[in-house]
Amino acid sequence: MATTTYEYVPGNFAHDDEEQSPLAAVPHRFGLKDESKDRWTILFQQLSDLNNGSPHNVSYKFFLLSRHGQGYHNLAESKYGTDAWDDHWSKLNGDGEIIWGPDPLLTPLGKDQAEAIGREWAKEAAAGLPPPHRRYCSPLSRALDTCDIMFDGAFEDHSHAVLIVENCREENGVHTCDQRNLRSYIAKHKPHFEFEEAFTEFDELWSPNIRETKAELTLRARGVIERIFETNPEATFISITAHGGFITGFLKAIGRKLYTVPTGGVIPVIVRAVISPAHDFL
Repeated sequence: MATTTYEYVPGNFAHDDEEQSPLAAVPHRFGLKDESKDRWTILFQQLSDLNNGSPHNVSYKFFLLSRHGQGYHNLAESKYGTDAWDDHWSKLNGDGEIIWGPDPLLTPLGKDQAEAIGREWAKEAAAGLPPPHRRYCSPLSRALDTCDIMFDGAFEDHSHAVLIVENCREENGVHTCDQRNLRSYIAKHKPHFEFEEAFTEFDELWSPNIRETKAELTLRARGVIERIFETNPEATFISITAHGGFITGFLKAIGRKLYTVPTGGVIPVIVRAVISPAHDFL
């Protein structure tokens, strides 16, 4: 059976340079080192050359990963501290002052952070950055709203709607903030988004008793990467709006050194997929 490996390709973005860390949540040019006026044309030509010059079993894609803006659960964790949050408060829906579960919304700061991503999209679109060939989003409200806000007005038209993907969600289970809303609720509030096939009405993945492990999340993120490479071979520019945990799993799945993306932050990565042929043993 053939196997596929996914590898991080460094060199084009400031995020690759440890001496520049920490960068702003949304750095200029989304972190692209090239400051020339033709910077995006150059990057995508480089990507095209890599794909055209590689064997049939090797392909490349550019992912721009965005973390949602601050949600009310982030505000609550800051209020109580991570230890108390994980041990007690995350299992509740609120504290009488803040409501964070299930499926919390963006705070006013979170909306501002999403707008900051949107301003960079608009600025770089004017500098030649094309619309993503495909856009994916977590089904949790904080990610959906961030995605909606950051793309508002950045481009005149998108050839494809945002696709809501169950497996782009945050580390799952126990924390009430990570339980998603009903499909019908999401459809009402995001009628211009689309659902992946088999997206269920109820959240059938969240458990009040079992928390997903880091290894399981990395495997889930790898599955998303695999799906994107397999189902969209011609799409080389991919946007995913998700969560800190999912982004960490994504980076682990491609062998990249971990990078802490703050709320309302972004990280760009180029990923190489290599399919190894199956071997028959007699």
